Amino acid sequence: MKNLSADYTDYAERKKKICLYLCNLWIVLMLAMSPVWGQSPPGPSSPLYGARTEEPGRPATGLPTALRDVKIEQKLDQQLPLDLVFRDESGQQVKLGQYFGTKPVVLAFVYYDCPMLCTQVLNGMVTSFRVLPFQIGNEFEVVTVSFDPRETSALAATKKKVYVNYLPEKMRANASNGWHFLTGDQENIAKLTEAAGFRYRYDEATKQFAHASAIMVTTPQGKLSRYFYGIDYPARDLRLGLIESSENKIGSPVEQLLLYCYHYDPATGKYGLAIMRVMRVAGVITVLGIVAMLFLLKARNQNGGTA
Repeated sequence: MKNLSADYTDYAERKKKICLYLCNLWIVLMLAMSPVWGQSPPGPSSPLYGARTEEPGRPATGLPTALRDVKIEQKLDQQLPLDLVFRDESGQQVKLGQYFGTKPVVLAFVYYDCPMLCTQVLNGMVTSFRVLPFQIGNEFEVVTVSFDPRETSALAATKKKVYVNYLPEKMRANASNGWHFLTGDQENIAKLTEAAGFRYRYDEATKQFAHASAIMVTTPQGKLSRYFYGIDYPARDLRLGLIESSENKIGSPVEQLLLYCYHYDPATGKYGLAIMRVMRVAGVITVLGIVAMLFLLKARNQNGGTA
């Protein structure tokens, strides 16, 4: 009986220790997951995106203060003010309207001394331009406008040289004449960005501009036709946007058919497959195939009967 009692006491003691260990482990886990004791990974180091305190009495928006008014508002079919005056990369005073009139135009707002996002926008543009079946200066124009009034034509010229030289050599001559890097004063910049729905803001904390990323395609007359968001602009989407914006004056018959099968979605700024149109095209092709087969069979039977 003594041995049984001792074994039971030892078992109870071990059970007690195990329970205490599990309880302590549970407490540690709860503290680790607690928002008070546990520390979440730090956010990006930029003051634009770092931790912040919401203003008293103002509901949380999920955005830093510097980004609350930053957005791109689509203004499809809006006429751009083509009488605005800027300076090109050579320092010459130019009217915006001289780049419009006969070809669709790709319009981009950047600032040339931007440390990050604007460079990605320009990189996305030139990457798409390299593989487009259309060439800058031939089928379309490109107008890049700095929204920082402090920037100079010399800086614009440097930026232009970098990106034109990134194109294949056979494209560079036309691109030099068709890709324009503009600077301007605050008044003209504000009027153009307002007309295009491009909202940005200067952040004193970082001495940088907070802005969204997108490019626009306009008609030859300067009406906004398509918006493509982000920093990656698929060549297929840009090609279809240019064809539509040119009022179908550019593009092969095959590309026209491709445009019929794809539909532009303003909410996403992308082209998606229009399944009903594809089914119609497939149906027409099927009917034509059946008719052709019937004619072929009839011709064979007639030849066989004559023999």
